[in-house]
Amino acid sequence: MPELPEVETIRLALEPHVVGRTFERVEIDDRRLVRPFEPLVVAAELEGERVAALERRGKYLIVRFESGRVLLIHLRMTGSLRHGPAGKLGDDPYRRAVVKLDDGSDMAYRDVRRFGTWHLLEPHELEDYLARRLGREPLERTFTAKRLGERLSGRRAPIKAALLDQRTVAGLGNIYVDEALWRAGIHPLREAGTLDVDELARLTRAIRDALRAGIRSQGASLRDYAQPDGRRGRAQERFRVYGRTGEPCLRCGTPIEKTRAGGRGTWYCPSCQSQAASRSASRPSRSSRQSSV
Repeated sequence: MPELPEVETIRLALEPHVVGRTFERVEIDDRRLVRPFEPLVVAAELEGERVAALERRGKYLIVRFESGRVLLIHLRMTGSLRHGPAGKLGDDPYRRAVVKLDDGSDMAYRDVRRFGTWHLLEPHELEDYLARRLGREPLERTFTAKRLGERLSGRRAPIKAALLDQRTVAGLGNIYVDEALWRAGIHPLREAGTLDVDELARLTRAIRDALRAGIRSQGASLRDYAQPDGRRGRAQERFRVYGRTGEPCLRCGTPIEKTRAGGRGTWYCPSCQSQAASRSASRPSRSSRQSSV
């Protein structure tokens, strides 16, 4: 599933090609993409709109038009966008929509599993729509250990499951949660509300570092994701833990193990991310409790 680094890579690649351009013609071939609305109606509404900005919020790609309206694109599991000269993208059985821009180029949306969505929103609808679904942006200065702790406070779910909740942190998915927890040395099954101040600080830094590493490598191409020009991302070549069952931990050499957390396959180092060790580290020792009395 495309996560924040993949969506940001797409945004960066498309931005110079679509900002300032007009949606001259729009063809939507999959009803599921814009349901419950009719594809012909949505396509007609989009035609003639001029792009003012291309932004990202969490895993959403935000196409802002000069009219104030917004096209909100969520790639879900297998969605991606391609861009190229008119007629040069080639045949694609998984193409669900094509936007013909006023410079003669095409922007095509492809989606193997057909879970992706396009929502055309009026100017006053966007902020509330996103606020109800997303937590803070992890690459912005407002994402701090204190605020992460507030979101996790009292939560008994595993930290892996809590971080997959987009209302906790926007943009994280299975890959980068595993990568961040490894960097922070926190077991994925650790109860979310038990993290102490130091662990929250490590985790906040680790989330940022894992996401920035993904962006530098243009995202991870495990199955369907590719950049708008068709090139694969390289992040999968640099994973520290995700998908590396049985391979040595890059930090301590212990074989990586796989478990399940939040219903998802989860990779971790049983030594660097020892559940028992992290739990004991978060609790004061008996002697320290006695000395504080």
